[in-house]
Amino acid sequence: MMQSLRHSLQLLKVARVLSRHDALFPRELLDASPPGFRTARRLTRLGIPLWAGTRGDDAGKTPGQRLTSALQSLGPSYIKLGQSLATRPDLVGDEVADALSELQDHLPPFPGETARQILADELMAPVETLFQSFDDEPVAAASIAQVHFAVTSDGDPVAVKILRPDVEAAFARDLEPMFWIAAKLEALQPEMRRLRPCEIVRTFAESVEIEMDLRLEAAAAVELRENALASDEGFIIPEVDWRRTGRRVLTTERVAGLQITDRDALGAAGHDTRDLAAKLLRGFLSQAMGDGFFHADLHPGNLFVTPEGEIAAVDFGIMGRLDKSSRRYLAEILLGFVRADYASVARVHFDAGYVSRAKSPELFAQAMRAVGEPVLGRPAKEISLSRMLAQLFQVTKTFDMKTQPQLLLLQKTMVVAEGVTQQLDPDVNTWEIMAPLVERMMHAHFSPAARARDVLDEGIDAVRRLPEFISRAERAVEAIADGTVQLDPESIERLSKANKRHIGSFTITLWLLMAFAAGIALALW
Repeated sequence: MMQSLRHSLQLLKVARVLSRHDALFPRELLDASPPGFRTARRLTRLGIPLWAGTRGDDAGKTPGQRLTSALQSLGPSYIKLGQSLATRPDLVGDEVADALSELQDHLPPFPGETARQILADELMAPVETLFQSFDDEPVAAASIAQVHFAVTSDGDPVAVKILRPDVEAAFARDLEPMFWIAAKLEALQPEMRRLRPCEIVRTFAESVEIEMDLRLEAAAAVELRENALASDEGFIIPEVDWRRTGRRVLTTERVAGLQITDRDALGAAGHDTRDLAAKLLRGFLSQAMGDGFFHADLHPGNLFVTPEGEIAAVDFGIMGRLDKSSRRYLAEILLGFVRADYASVARVHFDAGYVSRAKSPELFAQAMRAVGEPVLGRPAKEISLSRMLAQLFQVTKTFDMKTQPQLLLLQKTMVVAEGVTQQLDPDVNTWEIMAPLVERMMHAHFSPAARARDVLDEGIDAVRRLPEFISRAERAVEAIADGTVQLDPESIERLSKANKRHIGSFTITLWLLMAFAAGIALALW
């Protein structure tokens, strides 16, 4: 009872802030809303001036922009929640998602003395033995952590990211009422279950938990760095100093360079901004479509240009991952659009299981034509890949396409990446840069050798799972034999017939896979 009362009071405070910004029950929805909507709006605005949300900082803003202002004023947890929802236009709509993507995660810094104490406690050594020098003034301060420059005892310039004191407790305190109201909504409002509010809050909580363990961010940076070194696209990632890294501290090589959007400084330093635009886009697409692991927070503050003309990225708290099937899906639909083969694009969606087979493939192909034809009729340099993907997801939503959060995150990151590249080169040709990468990916996934490798991998995986399959079968037989599980005679007869068919099929499949694997091995030898 007391817990519910506490959560209710906390959520009421949040509701009051949202109402002050006219973001809880927006005035634009009043005419088409039921009477209960107006009553709830009046109750949450008791004591708030009538003009609040229509004058001052919120004057002339869209509902999404007013929501952004409200979340900004609510503090770190709600800023992070807004940034999380910015990647889910399927839940909040495109206009709100675009507005939320502008949320600025800046907070006043905590004292350098506190930062030194956290460092010493986490790394279990005095700061003086780890660093020759440590700047007490941070160079950046956000809701979860802040960054200081330092020089290690070995003389290496580094950037040290330190979690805010008690940040875990602060987020836990804000997350409790979010979980509580999500559970209430699912229980009391059946129509809300489709949006799965509990799952949304749970996903958000997991992402925040990952961000608050800087060892995981360090691991992401190392993986991204290894991929970048292998691809050699001129996109570099700073090296992690594991000796000076822990759960609450992350130390990386310090990036020396210019802000990527400072065109005047880049020009004065002799950098070719057109070449930089191509490097940025090529590097990002190589991460996403080649490696399946990409930096998902490519705003200008995280991107620098080194004196050698390479692009360096920092801050690896938000990362995206695409499995092989998602990358194959992307490559196939892009190839289908380039060839104007809309039946092929439709087939890919059905084969991937993204669209129910109860829907009409012909009608879906027609919808894909509505996305592709306007693109094909324009010069390549005017085509935005992020905009095309956004239109694709909008159309597929009509056909109840299952939400693919990883693809939505890719599309939102692509918006930011394309925006930065266009600042560097207004005439950037996204498709010209993307085409070689897609061709390489198609060859990697769809050539006869690639398909043979996939089949071989699946066969090896099947053989690897065979002992587990046999073990489970033995346990099932034992359970039936000792009477733990009892079956009626008719069920036993049916199972016997089914087992004979399945065992026969499994044996034949296994022998075929082994023969195929032997043939491939012999051919490779």
